[in-house]
Amino acid sequence: MISTNIDVNSEGRLTFAGQDTTALAAKYGTPLYLMDEDRIRANCRMYKEAMKRAFGGASRPLYAGKAACFKQMYVIMAEEGLDVDLVSIGEIYTAYKAGYPMERAYFHSNNKTEADIAAAMDWGVGCFVADNTEELDLISAAAQARGARQKVLLRLTPGIDPHTYEAVATGKVDSKFGVALETGQGAAFVEQALGLPGVEVAGYHCHVGSQVFDSENSVYTDTAAIMLAFAAEMKARFGYEAAELNMGGGYGVRYVESDPQVNIPENIRALGAMMTAKAAELGIALPAILMEPGRSIVADAGMTLYTVGAVKRIPGYKNYVSVDGGMTDNPRYALYGSQYTLFAADRAEAERTLRCDVVGRCCESGDVIQPDVTLPEVGHGDILAVCTTGAYNYSMASNYNRLQRPPVVMLRGGEDYVAVRRETLDDIVLCDL
Repeated sequence: MISTNIDVNSEGRLTFAGQDTTALAAKYGTPLYLMDEDRIRANCRMYKEAMKRAFGGASRPLYAGKAACFKQMYVIMAEEGLDVDLVSIGEIYTAYKAGYPMERAYFHSNNKTEADIAAAMDWGVGCFVADNTEELDLISAAAQARGARQKVLLRLTPGIDPHTYEAVATGKVDSKFGVALETGQGAAFVEQALGLPGVEVAGYHCHVGSQVFDSENSVYTDTAAIMLAFAAEMKARFGYEAAELNMGGGYGVRYVESDPQVNIPENIRALGAMMTAKAAELGIALPAILMEPGRSIVADAGMTLYTVGAVKRIPGYKNYVSVDGGMTDNPRYALYGSQYTLFAADRAEAERTLRCDVVGRCCESGDVIQPDVTLPEVGHGDILAVCTTGAYNYSMASNYNRLQRPPVVMLRGGEDYVAVRRETLDDIVLCDL
């Protein structure tokens, strides 16, 4: 199995977090998002402990909420002691309404509006990650109007190509995010920030991308070397020593058996040793190191269940297995060509003799969950399980074709509860006048 929380019981049925998936489908209906709360909490603790050992007590992980954002996630993060990374006013409001301690929240994005900035300050967001010079001026002005100074990190692009999907690469010099170092604009950004009365510069932020498989950790060590050298240069030029250095996130997770396993604690340990030595070599104190795991916190904590509708066979060409969800609840294949592992939930270990494309119900030829997979012979009413759907599935879901979004059911200690209810048809027309 691709994850230790997936198994098969004595009846041959697929289990997730120790629970029978066919029973959960019968109880809640499909499409259905399942989330393993125990796995989410274990992943949080893994990051906290690994970072404390590698970087010291002031260093910490921030949960990247864009991976899976709903109120219960922020309840869990507060209980587990993780700071959070929020990228929109909607994510901020979700955390705020969940009762999350907002002084531990970091506000990202590359185009914060004046309204976004004002609301985030009014709701007590602790730190803004400033993306550009215009935004920095807006943050300073808003803070001054409140008689305050806003803590900020300055987002910089180190020029690293992580060799991942182009759509999720964020650290290259020509990225839409941040201010480039190699053009000299990064130093000017620091100088501007240090001269603004409404901001308190806490340090620097960078992010090279997402879903990085790198057994030698070189993407992060190369980035760390660039960022620490820049920090040393800024100390020499302006007398400013960064208190925090946020390295972003992006460790890969396994979606299919061919994906490599990433030993995250070992990679963090090696990164910590390298950064400690590099800081000493440069004659600077090692800042508190932050990271922003999202996918690697929640991806393997998720599974989506569907009910098979039609099975269409075109002799000599291909077969289609249609399910009651699709790109509305999982757009990642359409966006990125993402791979997934699929099971027939009621006979998970049966021989796979049906080669097919698993497709959704949308009126769209691109509505594909996974092409060219092999499954046991399935038919109308059977339950299919798609694994590793905890990240960027619910959070990217839509109402395309006016379909309702599925519920999110949390699994915890052998019990289950609804964290997000299933949308109704009344919800679909709620905003219509």
